[in-house]
Amino acid sequence: MERFSATRPDEPLEAVVFDIGNVLVDWNPRYIYRDFFDGDEAAMEHFLAHVCAPEWNREIDAGKPFDEAVSERQKLYLEYADLIAAWRDLWPKSLGGAIEGTVEVLEEVKERGYPLYAITNWSAETFPVARERFPFLAWFRDIVVSGEVGIAKPDRGIFEIFLGRHPIDPRKAVFIDDSPPNLVTAASVGLAGIRFVDPETLRRDLQDVGVL
Repeated sequence: MERFSATRPDEPLEAVVFDIGNVLVDWNPRYIYRDFFDGDEAAMEHFLAHVCAPEWNREIDAGKPFDEAVSERQKLYLEYADLIAAWRDLWPKSLGGAIEGTVEVLEEVKERGYPLYAITNWSAETFPVARERFPFLAWFRDIVVSGEVGIAKPDRGIFEIFLGRHPIDPRKAVFIDDSPPNLVTAASVGLAGIRFVDPETLRRDLQDVGVL
């Protein structure tokens, strides 16, 4: 197990906190852009690395309105204006579906009575699409959505907001995320972390900490 915590919890866990994107829900902008690039994977990857780049998307996740973000980017990359607009206009296509194996694990954790929470980097404008499409999101007692609170992981502030909302001892909770920087920050506020690799590994890791 790749653990991100100074110590392993010595007491039974009282809460399990999940990331959502690419842990429970398959999100990938390539689902939008493969049609535009006609099979030219190199050109598409260049576009996603430098035009609709991760740091730009993180601004949207942190609360920047889609229209504002798209307009700013179009001014920088005039030749890609239509493709940049597609990030907003075709955004639902970037959702590939639920990661069923993880949803099964989530259901098992729920059935064992553990309180479920989530902390996700997601635009406030598009998260309602996910809520409608994925009924299991209703299983969470609370979901801290970065676009709603104006702070995105790995900023420490989003974890502090989560802990401020709920009387949870972070030493008795575990946080599951696919991003090491997010897990490092979670550990800095006391949350033990498990890096998500795939559903089978997650199941073993949760067995190791006594959840399953």
